[in-house]
Amino acid sequence: MIDLTTRSGAPLSKLTFGTMQFGGKADQAESNAMFEAARESGINHFDTAYIYTEGASETILGPLIKPAREHIYLATKAGYTAGASRAQILEHFDISRKRLNEDAVDLLYMHRFDDRTPLEETFSTLAELQSKGLIRHIGVSNYAAWQVMKAQAVAKSLNTKIDVVQPMYSLVKRQSEVEIFPMAADQDIVVVPYSPLGGGLLTGKYAQGATGRLTEDDRYKARYDQDWMHNAARKLSELGANMGVPAATLAVAWAAEHRVAPRPIVSARSAAQLQPSLDAMSFKMSAALYDQITALSITPP
Repeated sequence: MIDLTTRSGAPLSKLTFGTMQFGGKADQAESNAMFEAARESGINHFDTAYIYTEGASETILGPLIKPAREHIYLATKAGYTAGASRAQILEHFDISRKRLNEDAVDLLYMHRFDDRTPLEETFSTLAELQSKGLIRHIGVSNYAAWQVMKAQAVAKSLNTKIDVVQPMYSLVKRQSEVEIFPMAADQDIVVVPYSPLGGGLLTGKYAQGATGRLTEDDRYKARYDQDWMHNAARKLSELGANMGVPAATLAVAWAAEHRVAPRPIVSARSAAQLQPSLDAMSFKMSAALYDQITALSITPP
C-alpha cells in the first residue's frame, strides 16, 4: 500500500478527521474544540471540501492547521456540483486555497464521478496541479470501482496515479468490500472511508429516541432506515454495554480493522459527541471481536 505521509514525513494517523460540520452544526468554538481533541488523540489527517458548509469548513480549518502545517496532512475536494471540467477544478481549487490560506494541499479529491467531462480533461488538470507542486496526491470520492479503474488508466497515461479512494463504509454499509477494497489493494490505493457510524445509527442513539441525520435528512433516512440495520445497531450497543465500551468506539475501530487498512473519517457536532470515535484510535480489537461484530451485519454477496 502506498505510504502517505505528512510534509514532515510522519505516517498518517489510523483515523481521519472530517470537518463537514465546521461552520454548520458545529460553531467556531465547537470546531476549535473538536480540532484540538482530534490532535490530542493523535490524528494528523484532516478532510474538508469546497462544498462543505458553503465554504465555512475550509475557512475555519485553515487557521487551525497553520501552526502545525508541516505535521498535518490536508485533503480537500472539488467537482461535486459543477462537474470536473478543467475550468471548474481550477476555479474551485483556487477558492479553496484562499479559504484555507494555503498555497498547496496534500490531497485533492474529485468529489464525485462526472460523466459529462472527458476523464482526460479532468486528470490532465490534476496532473498539472501535481507537477506544479500545488497538490501532492490525487484522490477520488464516491466513484464505483469501474470508474476508478477507468480514471486510473487515464491517470497512468499522464504519468501519475490515483492514490486515495473515499467510499462509504460501515458495519451496515459494506458494499465496498466487494469490489472497491480489492481494487484498492490491487492498485496500491489508500482507502479513506466516510460514515463509519452509519449516519449516527451505530451509536445507538436512535434506539433511545434521539434525533440526528436519520431523522433530519431524507437522504440518510433512505440510506440507513432498514430493519436489519437497526437490529445490527441494537446488537452492537448491547455488545458495547456488556464490554463497557461505547458502540461508536466499536463501530469506528471495526471499520479501521479491515485487512486493506482503511483510515475512517470521524466527525461530530461537538467534542463530547466526538470522543467515543476518537477512542477508537487506541482501541485494541482482537480477531475474535472483529469476527463477532462482523457477524452482526449482512455480508454483501
